[in-house]
Amino acid sequence: MILPPGDVDTPILRGPNIQPLPLAPALYNMLDLPIILKLEDNVTTADIMPAGSKILPLRSNIPAISEYVFHKVDAQFASKAKVLKQSIIVAGHNYGQGSSREHAALAPMYLGLRVVLVQSFARIHRANLINFGILPLTFLNDADLTRLQSGDTLHLVDLHQAIQTPAPFAITLNNDSDPIWVKHDLTERQAKILLAGGLLNATKALAKA
Repeated sequence: MILPPGDVDTPILRGPNIQPLPLAPALYNMLDLPIILKLEDNVTTADIMPAGSKILPLRSNIPAISEYVFHKVDAQFASKAKVLKQSIIVAGHNYGQGSSREHAALAPMYLGLRVVLVQSFARIHRANLINFGILPLTFLNDADLTRLQSGDTLHLVDLHQAIQTPAPFAITLNNDSDPIWVKHDLTERQAKILLAGGLLNATKALAKA
């Protein structure tokens, strides 16, 4: 049965534990991002966004569930992220392994995570980061991870061009003259999604075109 469209002004009634889905901002061309967390290898999506009877009922309430991001790693992560407003995470190999839970990308995005820089990603989590407007980068030289510590600031410039070009590009650590080289391995479609601030933003823009 095909139903006629309803009134576009009809209000959507939501319970107190159901909040509108937050969207990421369009990718800025320049970012100065403090490192909020430095992690080792094999960070799981359960490390990023824990499960459990206390947390799972909040899946439709991103502001509430975001309070538990990295809670087992650093119980103050959410409060630190709110103070910083925008941040970056650095880590070792296989970042985002485990279940494909989208909230492990959605909730950190809500807290201002803009970039994740690691030695390697788990495939599905990397795709989720892109879909929610978080730029996934990998080190050109894995040893550069040892140069980074929580609290350092990474300066990323000319990002719009950088992510639409397959070549590695340089970012600056604090005011160090020796850059850190990174790569992204994005397809043309993925670059457009990130420029728009995630898949939902890109889809809305395409619908208006």
